[in-house]
Amino acid sequence: MHDVNELNSLLSSRFRGFYPVVIDVETAGFDPRTNALLEIAAITLKMDNYGWLGKDDILHFHVKPFPGLTIHPEALAFNGIDPENPLRGAVSESEALHAIFKLVRKGVTKSGCNRAVVVAHNAIFDLNFINAAIERARLKRNPFHPFVTFDTAALSGLVLGQTVLAKACNTAGIPFDNAQAHSALYDTIQTANLFCELVNRWKRLGGWPLTSVIAL
Repeated sequence: MHDVNELNSLLSSRFRGFYPVVIDVETAGFDPRTNALLEIAAITLKMDNYGWLGKDDILHFHVKPFPGLTIHPEALAFNGIDPENPLRGAVSESEALHAIFKLVRKGVTKSGCNRAVVVAHNAIFDLNFINAAIERARLKRNPFHPFVTFDTAALSGLVLGQTVLAKACNTAGIPFDNAQAHSALYDTIQTANLFCELVNRWKRLGGWPLTSVIAL
């Protein structure tokens, strides 16, 4: 049996003290400084007492466009978001990020990690939008590393020979519904499933822990 401290150390030691948090954003364009953030979801991860990675807590927010930022109609046509729909229940960038930060800081402490790291598909896109929103909201104590990411597009290209999220999931044996794609919540869930499968597959193949490789 593992005690609580041992379980916590399994995750903290796996990624050199980084606490992985899966993120997806939906936006009104490609420029994080001039185009609005419209939706964000975050999923924290955990390890069981055998070292297998899985999903933990989930947060999802529709976001009010920050005043003065540009909204491109073609981006809305792509992601299907109507920023003016009152039923979205949208919150400000500051509210969404504050809630995510609170959850992530709690996870970092509980897992014995040093800092959170964004896990995303084509991660630099999501990280740039998060960092721009953090700057606009003037939030302090950002738990995320400012530039380190775990990019499931790159990892999938290495392991599965696919870089598109839907194709990578299908190749990994994870069902993917294209009709639900481009929702921050759905894409985050699928990215989390994919990242966990990639990490766990490496373990199943004998690549982790490293001591088992050295012993061979």
